[in-house]
Amino acid sequence: MGDSQSWTATPAAAERARSVLATAWSCTVTAEGSREDFVGAHTVAEDGRVLLHVPEDSALVTAAICAPRGEPSAVLEFADVAPVPVRNRIRARLWIAGWFGAEEGHLAFQATRVVLREPSGAVVVDLDEFTAAEPDPLATAEARLLTHLADCHPDAVERLTRLVEPESLHGAVRVQPLAVDRHGLTLRIERTRAHGDVRLPFHRPADDVAQLTERMHVLLGQASAASCPRALQRQRTDGDG
Repeated sequence: MGDSQSWTATPAAAERARSVLATAWSCTVTAEGSREDFVGAHTVAEDGRVLLHVPEDSALVTAAICAPRGEPSAVLEFADVAPVPVRNRIRARLWIAGWFGAEEGHLAFQATRVVLREPSGAVVVDLDEFTAAEPDPLATAEARLLTHLADCHPDAVERLTRLVEPESLHGAVRVQPLAVDRHGLTLRIERTRAHGDVRLPFHRPADDVAQLTERMHVLLGQASAASCPRALQRQRTDGDG
């Protein structure tokens, strides 16, 4: 479920899809009625084509050679997994339908349909926009950045909750950093039987890690100037008692 904090300054669907594709370590391929998982076997071309490296005797190679060109012959599925342990760690799923073409040393996948599913729902991504988009500039560094924030700076995470509307913190038992992109930071607010996500937008986009550091300092400065949410004050008092 989502919380009442407004979601502003978010990546476009095409950029989000390309980010998922750029960071996923594994993919699942459904073709000719079979389903197979590949780990560390794919790379991504600049135009978003997936290049899959499989053994020459793989049934997938035979299927790619025999499949009619221009017709969907396979579906690739990628999962976007939160790097910090939280409930429901799958943040998004990306499905790409299309067909494989055999090229020297690999299979090249030509997309005919791209679907991105996030907690807010599923959206069909325009193919031209998908091809032209680039991954978020922080995508490949996100896992390192979030785990460092969660493991080494839990006090900073708690301070950032001062920027969250009090009703979104009602019943909160744990808050963790869920995602970060050039536009903002997302916190996962966990309750006893439910959870919600709140986005803290940056005052301007961050195009690299150095700019992200400055944006985070601005958020923390704003949080320091805000009062501590009453919900967390009550939890702290109950815990001390």
